[in-house]
Amino acid sequence: MSDTQLALRVDDHQGVCVLRLNGELDLATKPLFTHACARLLAHGQAKIVVDVSELGFCDCTGLSALIAEQQQAEQRGGYLRLVGVHGPLARLLTLAELVDAFPPYTDLRQACG
Repeated sequence: MSDTQLALRVDDHQGVCVLRLNGELDLATKPLFTHACARLLAHGQAKIVVDVSELGFCDCTGLSALIAEQQQAEQRGGYLRLVGVHGPLARLLTLAELVDAFPPYTDLRQACG
């Protein structure tokens, strides 16, 4: 995988859409992520869990995309939650004081509940 790729996979887990990210969420890959979220929301799927356990990198642009999509989901009566937060994203959430906005979920069952 090159430095600016992001692979997405959408799964269903007990009626919640799980969006699995693999690669990097940054300026180059933000459109792919936001398009995937927009498609889910357009189809009435406002409960979204983003599995970031395979995300190798996330910058401020990626973080802003997560925040924007979380707001979009909440406006539709749902949520966007993160599971598997680690590494650069965990540090970014801490530095930006956004841990409360994206509480740490340890597994899919907890995040989907």
